[in-house]
Amino acid sequence: MQRRNAVKLSGAAVLALAAGKVLPVLPAKAQTMSNLWDKTFPQSTRVDHQKLRFPNRYGITLSGDLYLPRDRAGEPLAAIVVCGPFGAVKEQASGLYAQIMAERGFVTLAFDPSFTGESGGEPRNLASPDINTEDFSAAVDAVGLLPFVDRERIGMIGICGWGGMALNAAAADKRVRAVAASTMYDMGRVMSKGYNDSVTPEQRRQTLEQLGRQRWEDAQRGAPAHGPVSLELKGGEPQFVVDYAEYYKTQRGFHPRAINSNASWTLTTPLSFMNMPLLSYIQDISPRPMLLIHGEKAHSRYFSETAYAAAAQPKELLIVPGASHTDLYDQVDVIPFDTLEAFFRRHLA
Repeated sequence: MQRRNAVKLSGAAVLALAAGKVLPVLPAKAQTMSNLWDKTFPQSTRVDHQKLRFPNRYGITLSGDLYLPRDRAGEPLAAIVVCGPFGAVKEQASGLYAQIMAERGFVTLAFDPSFTGESGGEPRNLASPDINTEDFSAAVDAVGLLPFVDRERIGMIGICGWGGMALNAAAADKRVRAVAASTMYDMGRVMSKGYNDSVTPEQRRQTLEQLGRQRWEDAQRGAPAHGPVSLELKGGEPQFVVDYAEYYKTQRGFHPRAINSNASWTLTTPLSFMNMPLLSYIQDISPRPMLLIHGEKAHSRYFSETAYAAAAQPKELLIVPGASHTDLYDQVDVIPFDTLEAFFRRHLA
């Protein structure tokens, strides 16, 4: 397995999960979209690429990259919508997954969630379990309207934090015929309970009180506060945080529009997640199939294992030997694309 050497960084702070706002939402137009190839991966000669804008149910305009197999025939194709990781943009892991799946014969759409990247929504750098789940269904709307897509053959791939959102969307959106989640995070669970469910009820209460006071401060100032710039390391951080930095803060995966590369979430983002268990209805994905992929050595592996245990059949759990959480962002010799292709070919037939 080919691995990249770790890069030692200096700086300050771990990922600040965040965002929220008590003030009225501003017009939610898309940001200016770049027509340049500004991805963190090389452009494929086997795929056609174009930009796509589409609205979600809340009136926010989303921006995506549409990937089409260059050798496609005249018949409508199966499509897959892709998003994630949490704090990333479509020019990073989701675009890589989308392009490779397009090389394998699918129409794919990698998109920026609301409030991030080239998508619309104010304030910026905000996440919402409700709106971001809706973003996945809006992407299904968008590909289902394309004349070269068979709208009865649409699947989803969610990566990291958007893996949990994809499972939540698929549970409610019966148009989704198959869903896969790679290196999945359940963001409601981790924000509410901490890693490995280590947060006590008293700690949760204190966090909610702190976030409530932050809302007063944001309301008085007229704008939400943000945390420190993400992933600037001081030393002594857990290995998984170092792994995040090695992806987001180096040439390997840095992108100027990515929150985890160049910015931070607003401080009140955890509020809506803390009362929103995303996977409460995971059994409702059945009888449609679900595939969970996780690294053997990933700190987050337990999210996929407990989701798998809670889900109904048909379901698959693939543990990738030796892989860390971030290996499944971009290590093409580690990500099981053959398994993903076989899964979607079988269930989007």
